Amino acid sequence: MSRIGADATAFGYRNWSYNFLVTSIWTDPADTEANIRWTREFCDAMQPFLADAVYVNYLGEEGEERVRSAYSPATYARLAALKQKYDPTNLFRLNQNIKPTG
Repeated sequence: MSRIGADATAFGYRNWSYNFLVTSIWTDPADTEANIRWTREFCDAMQPFLADAVYVNYLGEEGEERVRSAYSPATYARLAALKQKYDPTNLFRLNQNIKPTG
């Protein structure tokens, strides 16, 4: 993935050699609190080793600023302009929304 320029696609974070994602799943609702706790603690413990970047497909409902942080400012502006051209009413606004520029 690092052979493609950072501005060639919407995904620009191509200079790291790994991707880190923590997924925790359980079946017993009684285990919810403990599992959420260890997942958050593990993620917090890993923070010093992680890049200051966001992969948009890993985001939940975390707000516009978090979505913006998944892109460079130039890429976000380019995507917002495309959104203005093809979806000016923001019909497709669920998940990690980029608002139209208009």
